[in-house]
Amino acid sequence: MLITGRTRLGAVIGSPIHHSLSPALYNAAFAAAGLDWVFVAFDVAHGLASDALAAMRVCGFGGLSVTMPHKEGVFANVDVVEPAAAALRSVNCVVPLADGRLFGCSTDGDGYVDSLRADAGVDPAGRRIVVVGAGGAARSIVDALARAGAAEIVVVNRTADKAHDTAMLAGHVGRVGEFGDIEHADLVVNATSIGMNSSEVPFDVSLLHAGQTVSDIVYQPLRTALLEAAGEREATVHDGLGMLVHQAVHQFRRFTGGVEADPLVMRAAAMAELAHRAIPAN
Repeated sequence: MLITGRTRLGAVIGSPIHHSLSPALYNAAFAAAGLDWVFVAFDVAHGLASDALAAMRVCGFGGLSVTMPHKEGVFANVDVVEPAAAALRSVNCVVPLADGRLFGCSTDGDGYVDSLRADAGVDPAGRRIVVVGAGGAARSIVDALARAGAAEIVVVNRTADKAHDTAMLAGHVGRVGEFGDIEHADLVVNATSIGMNSSEVPFDVSLLHAGQTVSDIVYQPLRTALLEAAGEREATVHDGLGMLVHQAVHQFRRFTGGVEADPLVMRAAAMAELAHRAIPAN
């Protein structure tokens, strides 16, 4: 990689950020597309989102990815917000406009739906769906699934108020439910972090059965305990790495003004990075 004064800079901000796969994904995609870009990660402390955006303006970043805990802070400090991000009150992608303003959008939900279609062969249109969780990831997924034409979206969460607020993002097809609804769902989505680097599962797996698709947004490990159990019950399984890849494809397009990233290149780079991290240090 040759970096010069003409090289455009993209970055991801978050805290902590050392675990991020984004540099691997984006740098592989930039290289494959023959673009003179480089992508890095910055650990930005909570509460400093506005400072990071100021740095983006001053230093002329070509694009900014945003992860926890800054999505709401960035939303409050960009100049223009797309409607979907406004509904979520959350921004995970910032691009500079020609007039100097910063434009914020949310790509998580659309990336999830794209991954569901591309990686699992499942179109959410007309499906009965249960989403477990009501945090930021769940909210973006519920919003995107509703826009994709889901017939029903049931939100299950331990906190009823948060479940209600998340379900309302789906409009008339959304409602608050309970774990028993899982048995009757076409698609079940774990939108919590339960199962990340552990053998925990977010609900009773005896509710799962053949004919369902079970999706987990966790990608470390790639095959979570939930997906293992779903596979044993002959359900179709969908891992969490696809959402990360496909939301990055959306961001890549926005950063570059329309250039398409190859999701296979991004996924291969992410898999290689995960494999590298799994090798014990000598």
